[in-house]
Amino acid sequence: MREYDLSGAHWHKSSYSDQHGGDCVEVANNVPGIVPVRDSKFSGDGSPVLMIPARSWTGFIEAVKG
Repeated sequence: MREYDLSGAHWHKSSYSDQHGGDCVEVANNVPGIVPVRDSKFSGDGSPVLMIPARSWTGFIEAVKG
């Protein structure tokens, strides 16, 4: 499995998040070829991150919008 350096990732919280850190996701958009996704409740260093291929993420977003 390939390792990615996410130390410089720019994480963005969902616009549906509340002020209390409820059930939210964060997505980083500056990692070439992949879209890292994590649970905002566990957003510290070493937290679990899903690494989704950028092409798959694009298809997912298009399907959600449709």
